Amino acid sequence: MYILPVRWRKLILGTVVCLTCTRFVTASDEPTLTKEQIKQFLLTAKVVKSEQAKKGITQTLRLTLSDGTVTHDASFQKIDEHKPRMELASGTELGFVDSYKYNIAAYQLAEMLGLDDIVPVYVERKWKGDSGSLSWWLPVKMDEKERVAQKIAVPDPDAWNNQMYKVRVLDQLVYDSDPNLTNVLITDDWKIWRIDFTRAFRLHKELKSASDLAHCDRQLFGKLKALNQDELTEKTKHYLTKDEVKALMARRDKIVEQFQKLIAEKGENEVLY
Repeated sequence: MYILPVRWRKLILGTVVCLTCTRFVTASDEPTLTKEQIKQFLLTAKVVKSEQAKKGITQTLRLTLSDGTVTHDASFQKIDEHKPRMELASGTELGFVDSYKYNIAAYQLAEMLGLDDIVPVYVERKWKGDSGSLSWWLPVKMDEKERVAQKIAVPDPDAWNNQMYKVRVLDQLVYDSDPNLTNVLITDDWKIWRIDFTRAFRLHKELKSASDLAHCDRQLFGKLKALNQDELTEKTKHYLTKDEVKALMARRDKIVEQFQKLIAEKGENEVLY
């Protein structure tokens, strides 16, 4: 029987170890990237695969991107519909808009308010000649619709509620005409993500449901009060009209008024957390 020389055995063993390590790194759950690194990856990584997403009504695509080191999926939405009149299940909507641009505006707003921990990174990118929003594909185990339907209890109600209070503030602020529980995603560690804002940023200056606003994160409340219209206009100038920004700021005022009213009635510690 032929025996390999020692140096060849060592070389082969080293190669096997390297391959094993490479497979382990590739198979790890999520690469650890900063938000800026995620933005650059989404903007520049090569698209190596595409398929239709299993959920959604806006022809969302699931793209696989790779920069040679990191390979990860992303969600691409190209919808940009503008209609003078639209018949919906909820009724007739005039000046109907369904646009990927609102996803990007929502993320810009979330960054300003410190809510980019519940809204994934959205950037604008072209794919096969179409402009659209591209966002990091999240490691989700279910959405809120599934959780409610299956009557799955959350492990830490206080932590869960604190996340949901943020989602509710954001929903009132952006005035999404198509809010649904499939757009509230839940990861394995019970972290909540709010996605898909293509039908948000309506021109209504009143809140959709002020009763949803019962509690607010202290830092978020401070940033809401400090939100500057000129800065918001500049940040979202490619994605929101001036009238959409004005309506958002009017709703911001209503949200702040609502919490100030509750604080006066119940005390700050009962409302802010």
